[in-house]
Amino acid sequence: MEIRDVIHEQVTSHPVVLYMKGSPRFPQCGFSGNAARILSLLGVKEVFAVDVLQNPEIREGIKDYANWPTIPQLYIRGEFIGGSDIMTEMYQSGELKQLLAGLTND
Repeated sequence: MEIRDVIHEQVTSHPVVLYMKGSPRFPQCGFSGNAARILSLLGVKEVFAVDVLQNPEIREGIKDYANWPTIPQLYIRGEFIGGSDIMTEMYQSGELKQLLAGLTND
C-alpha cells in the first residue's frame, strides 16, 4: 500500500487525527504540545495521534498529502484543518470548538 493510501485511510477512518512529533502525553516539540493541549482543553474524547518521528515515510508523506510543509497537522472528519498556529487562532475564535461538535466531552 502506498504511503498516501495509508494516510488517506487514517484521516478518513478516524474523526480526529493529529500528526505530531511524539504523543499527546509526551509531545516532542512545542508546536505538537500546543496542538495536543488545545484538543484536550476542548474535551476531545478521542484523538488518533500519529507520531511522525516513528515513521519517516509518514513524516514526509503527510506534508505532500496536505500540501502543508509543517507538523503538527490536524484533520477533523477527513478534512485538513491546519497546524499549531491555525489551531490556536481557531481555538481562540471558537471556530475549532464548532468543528469538533459532537466529538467532545461537553
